[in-house]
Amino acid sequence: MGVMVPLAAPDLDTERDASANALPVSQRPWQTVVWDDPVNLMSYVAHVFREYFGLAREDAERLMLTVHNDGHAIVAEGAREQMELHARAMHDYGLWATVRQAPA
Repeated sequence: MGVMVPLAAPDLDTERDASANALPVSQRPWQTVVWDDPVNLMSYVAHVFREYFGLAREDAERLMLTVHNDGHAIVAEGAREQMELHARAMHDYGLWATVRQAPA
């Protein structure tokens, strides 16, 4: 008789189920998302972020680059009504913005 060798270790589910920690829909915050557009200059978008949100130049430029490179950026998060006000303000500046609930 030879030595018994285990065939294989069972696959253990070491990853936590992400959905177990997800917030219920009613508790997830809302987000204002600014989208990249072919009209506005990058400097103008950074200017809007500085003027409206009161961001420091570095933060406004980082956020603007996220919009430019990734196609969109989350510029604010909170209560739905406040995010709708932010989106409306972005529209008034001529930027494309939407409101969505944060993903789980």
